[in-house]
Amino acid sequence: MKRYAYYPGCSAESVSASYHVSTLETGARLGVEFQEIEDWNCCGATPYTNIDELLAHGLCARNLAIAEQTGLDVVAPCNACFKNLHHANAELKADKDLAEHINFALEADGLHYAGGVNVHHLIHVFTKDVGLDAIKKQATQPLKGLKVAAYYGCQLVRPDRGDGFDSENPRYFEDLLKAIGAEAVDFPYRLHCCGASLMVANRRAALAMVRDLLRAAVQAKADVIATACPLCQLNLECYQQDVNREFGTEYRIPVMYFTQLMGLAMGIEPKKLGIGTEVVSPQPVLDCVARRAAADAAAKVAPKAAPAKAEAAQTVKAGQP
Repeated sequence: MKRYAYYPGCSAESVSASYHVSTLETGARLGVEFQEIEDWNCCGATPYTNIDELLAHGLCARNLAIAEQTGLDVVAPCNACFKNLHHANAELKADKDLAEHINFALEADGLHYAGGVNVHHLIHVFTKDVGLDAIKKQATQPLKGLKVAAYYGCQLVRPDRGDGFDSENPRYFEDLLKAIGAEAVDFPYRLHCCGASLMVANRRAALAMVRDLLRAAVQAKADVIATACPLCQLNLECYQQDVNREFGTEYRIPVMYFTQLMGLAMGIEPKKLGIGTEVVSPQPVLDCVARRAAADAAAKVAPKAAPAKAEAAQTVKAGQP
C-alpha cells in the first residue's frame, strides 16, 4: 500500500467536501492511504504570497515540518495548495538563509524543517505513482460514451517544475480519462485560467473568462468538465447562472472532480463520492453509468439464452426428414 501525508486544504471542509471524500474513496480502492497531516494550517492561498512571501513560506513550512515527522511525502488535491507548498519547499531547499530564518520562526511551535519532503499533486500521484494500468484494472464500469473536457487550470502546470510532467502540452489528464473508459474531447482552453479570485476584484472580467471556458467545452460537445482544483470547480459550476445573466447565454454543463469520475468507473456508489450536492445536475454522467450497468446486465443474460436457441435449432433439424 502506498502512503502519503495528505494536505486537504481549507476548501475540503466546505465547498470541495465532495473532492475530499471522493479522493479517499478512490484512493482506498487503488491501495493508497492518505494520512491527513495533523493540525495542518492554511497554505496562504493565492493572495497571501503576493502580500508577504516570507510569511506565506512560513505557513507552508509549518505543514511541511509536520509532514516530515511522518516520513511521508505530501500530496495536495488543490492546485493552489500544491503550487504554494511545492514552491515553498523548493525555495527552502535552495536557500539556506531562508530555511534558517523560517526554522527560527518554527521553533515557537516546536518544529523544524530539514527539507526531507517532496510535494505532489493528487492527479500526479494517481497517474504516475499508482499508474494508469492499475486505474484501468479497477475501472470495472468504464464510462464508455461519456465525453469529458479535461480542465487542468493554470496553476497545475505553471511554472514548469522539472518533475517530468509536460507543462506546455500535458496529456496525463486525458490519459487518465481514457483509462476509465471516457472520451477526452479536444478542449483548447484546458490550460487557461478560470478567473480564480479575480471574481472578487473584477467580477465581469472573471465571468468572461468562465464564459470562454464553458463555450469551448460546449463547442467540443463535452457532457461534463472534469477538474482537479476546488476553485476551478467552484468558478465553472457555481457562476454559470451569473455568466448566463451577464452575457445572455444558456450554459448548464456539469463540472465534476476527476476523482468522482474515477469512482463512478470503479463502481463506487455516487453518494460516497459526494455526488448529489451539485449546483448543476450531473445527470448526463449518471445516465452514462446507468446505460453501462444495463448493458452489463444484458450481457450476463445473453450467454444463457444462446445455448437454449442452439438446442432448439438442433431439435428442429433432427426432426426434419
